Amino acid sequence: MRISVPFSALTVPALTLVAFAACTRVSASPTTAAGGERRASTVSATAAAFGKRVEGEKGMVTASHPDAVAAGVEVLRMGGNAADAAVATGFALSVTDVSQTGLGGGGALMFYDAKAKRVEHILFYPRSGGENTWAQADTARTRQPGRAAAIPGMVAGLLEAQSRFGKLTRAQVMAPAIRLARDGFIVSPLLSRTITSSREKLLADAQAAALFLPHGEALRPGERLVQPELAATLTRISAEGASAFYTGAVAANLATKVQAEGGLITTAGMAGYRTANERPLCTNWRGYTVLSAPPPMGGTSVLEMLQLADAAGVADAGGLTNAPDAVTKMADIMRIANSDASRWRGDPWAQSVPARGTTSANYMRARLPLVTGALADTVHAGDPWPFDSSAATGACATLDPYPAAVRAAGREPGADAASRETVPAEPRDPTTEGTWTSHMSIVDAEGNAASATTTVGVLFGSGVYTGGFFLNSAASNFDARTRGTNRFANSTIAPSMILDRGAVRLVIGSAGSQYIQPSIVQVTLRMLAYGEDPGAAMLAPRIHASATQRVIEVEPGFSSSVYAALITRGYLTQSRVVDMAFGAVHAVYIRPDGRRIGVADPRRDGAAGGN
Repeated sequence: MRISVPFSALTVPALTLVAFAACTRVSASPTTAAGGERRASTVSATAAAFGKRVEGEKGMVTASHPDAVAAGVEVLRMGGNAADAAVATGFALSVTDVSQTGLGGGGALMFYDAKAKRVEHILFYPRSGGENTWAQADTARTRQPGRAAAIPGMVAGLLEAQSRFGKLTRAQVMAPAIRLARDGFIVSPLLSRTITSSREKLLADAQAAALFLPHGEALRPGERLVQPELAATLTRISAEGASAFYTGAVAANLATKVQAEGGLITTAGMAGYRTANERPLCTNWRGYTVLSAPPPMGGTSVLEMLQLADAAGVADAGGLTNAPDAVTKMADIMRIANSDASRWRGDPWAQSVPARGTTSANYMRARLPLVTGALADTVHAGDPWPFDSSAATGACATLDPYPAAVRAAGREPGADAASRETVPAEPRDPTTEGTWTSHMSIVDAEGNAASATTTVGVLFGSGVYTGGFFLNSAASNFDARTRGTNRFANSTIAPSMILDRGAVRLVIGSAGSQYIQPSIVQVTLRMLAYGEDPGAAMLAPRIHASATQRVIEVEPGFSSSVYAALITRGYLTQSRVVDMAFGAVHAVYIRPDGRRIGVADPRRDGAAGGN
């Protein structure tokens, strides 16, 4: 059948429906049936959109820019492993996905060692310094750009991953990024749009304006962006290591620029930045082992939502697109998990965060009655402390998962009555809220895997531009509960992995701020519970729900009965028809026969590629 639609009338989802017309539902993933048997599967669906769904026999890289994907694939072909590819991709994204991520940002990376069957997690999110001013609220009537910036961790985190888990040299994994910055790359539609929407922020800095708004106009898709200053910074890091970024001229210039813009970063703070090694959150789900990012990152919501979806029957619904009962339950589940995530957060080295309790099966059962219960305007957080000491069970017990919190007086995030509410203890500046982040999922030929999410916060971060990169806006994530000295900021990022009998089955993560965890969960359910082809699962419509209101955001593509059921339940539906902000998932699915399927979210400019 021929489809005839005027191009100007196509929204992003409509375009992807055309692009993915060949993607059909198949039993693409093994699901646990009665008696514990797994359904084998074959996948033959293809996608017309460039690089959105790619199959291969060896390594596979998915990320938010095709040139960054190519950098990761290049490193795999050189003999590098998943960690090498992740570092190469991460530095390349710092060049090509500059509005979303970069050297001035940070993130978290999970690495699975297939030989040792061990999972490691590196936290390198931006953090505050040791000066007392970091513990004070910003009371200025107008926030200065520099005040939003925390000490960046991107360089430290990527280089630590390379040195601990990689096989190649630092120079080898950084070469593609240096080349992209020096020689340039073709501007994508997404970058062009983000430059346009951030025009005011970019015009505030003459260097940034000259680069991204030449002659006062945003770079257009198809033009070439060359970044010589960034190339020089990357070259210094490649030659000298992390010290080239955290000490010396780069750090001094950064601190001077940030302070001139009202910020708090000092050269001492830069020199003192440290990453953190954590154990991943872990739960057993439908015969799989689900791993996600521990506090202060956002993996608790992923594990809580998946368990509630299973217990409430959503995972057995056979699908979401035409399943009114499952979708309304999913809306309830999102609100429950989001309420817990909003309450129980903070830097675990400074505050007690009962993440193990929040993700335990017993706590899930305590929260389950809220699904389909009386619909409240605001869902309040529960109390996971009685469950925080629960012992790890099943496969999680062998993976040394995230431990119980040390509960001590004064260490709870906001130990007062008001802190039990789901809203922050102080109003948040809406200009600091964003849905911009970058995620990569990687598997190599040996079965090693990396899942990493990186970000500068809102578009182009704080807007402070130095050394060829933008400083993050992560300091805006601190509030009265979590603010302090030498603390990691909070984030919703949730790089995740799902193992099947000790081997990687799915590597997944997303961009999108508050949309990250719900997007991961909905795509995971479609792939692993419903057996949908990975490409179709990525394309399928999504919903989003907040703990503090009954508004449900819905994408087009669900059956009319789904929308009607949400209204009947008492929700207020809100259409989201063009939003690249509505999550941006990147995933690698490994079939039981070992074949890799890389899929990139059509809501943005990402791609997949294999060696």
